[in-house]
Amino acid sequence: MKYVIQRVSRANVKVDGRIIGETGRGYMVLIGVSDSDNEEIADKMTAKMLGLRIFEDENGKTNLSLADVGGELLLISQFTLYADCRKGNRPSFINAGKPEHANALYEYIIKKCRESGYKTETGSFGADMKVELVNDGPFTVVLDSEELLKKRE
Repeated sequence: MKYVIQRVSRANVKVDGRIIGETGRGYMVLIGVSDSDNEEIADKMTAKMLGLRIFEDENGKTNLSLADVGGELLLISQFTLYADCRKGNRPSFINAGKPEHANALYEYIIKKCRESGYKTETGSFGADMKVELVNDGPFTVVLDSEELLKKRE
């Protein structure tokens, strides 16, 4: 599972020219799922994302979490995070999760974020979406479950 987390001052997603999800200060998160991912991995990834302290405190240090600043979420499914560009110039997406599995985990992540008390907006799984955002910083963090779950040596 991969999350690309962008700290934003605002973001929105459109389908067919109509805004279907928007957020103010918080995170716009692109979420990629592989077939080996499951709810346990989603729980760990989501807990890590929600706990990140990447907002500045009164001293300009990144010490504040999403909860500390009353932040919101815009979650967008993004199978292209699993693009394999090693061979040729046309990416392969064979490592991306099958749509039924990926959508189920995407919906699970949305549910978990909402249950945690965060205003959570979404894109539309599988749709052609147009995303606009103002990346605050810019500040972008990539979480990869393979790295997150790896035992430290």
